[in-house]
Amino acid sequence: MTAFPHLRRDFAASLVVFLVALPLCVGVAVASGVPAELGLVTGIVGGIVTGMMRGSSLQVSGPAAGMTVLVFEAVQEFGLPALGVIVLATGLLQLLMGTFGLGRWFRAISVSVVEGMLAGIGLVIIAGQLYAMAGAEAPASGPAKIAGLPGALADALGDTGALASLGLGAGTVAVLVLWRRMPGALRTVPAPLAAVGLATLVAGVCALPVATVEVKGLLGSIQPPSLSSFGELADVGLLVTIIAFTLIASAETLFSAAAVDRMHDGPRTDYDKELIAQGAGNTVCGALGALPMTAVIVRSSANVQAGARTKASRVMHGVWLLLFAALLPSVLAWIPLPALAGVLVHAGAKLIPVRAIRSLWREHRGEVLILVVTAVSIVAVSMFEGVLIGLALAVAKAAWEASHLKLEVVDKGAGPVQAYLSGNATFLRLPKILDSLEALPQDRPVELDLSGLHHLDHACRTALESWVERHSAAGTEPVRVTSP
Repeated sequence: MTAFPHLRRDFAASLVVFLVALPLCVGVAVASGVPAELGLVTGIVGGIVTGMMRGSSLQVSGPAAGMTVLVFEAVQEFGLPALGVIVLATGLLQLLMGTFGLGRWFRAISVSVVEGMLAGIGLVIIAGQLYAMAGAEAPASGPAKIAGLPGALADALGDTGALASLGLGAGTVAVLVLWRRMPGALRTVPAPLAAVGLATLVAGVCALPVATVEVKGLLGSIQPPSLSSFGELADVGLLVTIIAFTLIASAETLFSAAAVDRMHDGPRTDYDKELIAQGAGNTVCGALGALPMTAVIVRSSANVQAGARTKASRVMHGVWLLLFAALLPSVLAWIPLPALAGVLVHAGAKLIPVRAIRSLWREHRGEVLILVVTAVSIVAVSMFEGVLIGLALAVAKAAWEASHLKLEVVDKGAGPVQAYLSGNATFLRLPKILDSLEALPQDRPVELDLSGLHHLDHACRTALESWVERHSAAGTEPVRVTSP
């Protein structure tokens, strides 16, 4: 025990994380349109392979709700055999990025864009999984999902089987929401496990006509990518999907690492090493044809709160997942799909940063605009395009704020009019500068003081020189300019 002073705490924490991860691994896989066992494979690799590597000692990796929408779209467009190629390429890119020290640069991404991304993902997950709760097929696009919800609900109310499915899913959500109010002894069971367990019990005892998880067996579900499937790398659409997987998985992982670091006082995350660890895990997942992995804040926070001290807890949780998948796979066949949909609806709702929006609205309304536009773009267009739109808006906002400019005009009624420019004069502020200068009286001498400028770009310099020439040619004294 002296060699492993924290073994008891880490062992207890690993059991808690296993019980949290089990229903989430299965739920994310089903929602992604792949066999349930592939979610367990990713959880196993995230625990054993990524868990053994350096980076973030207490962060736990596995299949994440935040990647569900992207994976589902990729499987629908390119097919399940191509998923392994996409995830394998994602892992290799992450390895390269970590090796070349690009991990720390993800901290430069606007937090509003990341929160908007998660909010958009959450909305799409909720809309899609509400159909699954009612036993109906969801439309393909985000707007169609949202627009069709009232009709799907009306149809479910008139169908006994759909109504039973919807009731079971809604009951699962209710258990997840209310579980924290249960007595302390009950709360030792993780809420996702309790919700899915109770739903499975109710469905079995009441013989409810609801769909359950299809079981193929662990080895039967693993589909390593064939050599022919690598030929799809010539498809531009597939390459764009790989880039989207890489950026979103890496950003979600590293922002999760920052959140986990705030939960404990142990060693801080090495972002580059964590990116290498994620890359190694995704490379293995890709070779097995499994789901992509990211760090998952739900599992990571459960790990910290359960008292974990070292990375041993996350490695052991992967071992427990492996033993379950190998010895008890038939248990999955009892789990109702509406219950897993309820777990994903609850997870999707938690991705929407309601509190962050409230605080930002009071202090930084421009950031709220970026968050909302990113989320709406993801719902209306797609994940990758929505994130790009959010990033472009964040860059534009930063450029606008960086070009802060103040123009002060002093007119004492006699003598020259004095104009003082201070701040950063860029082309973004050029209309304001010219409007103010052209409003100065044409029949009065002007003194233009540019000494307060920190930056004067070429466009502004050229425009100011043209204005000076025009004003000086109006018949008054030439404009006197004090250079910056």
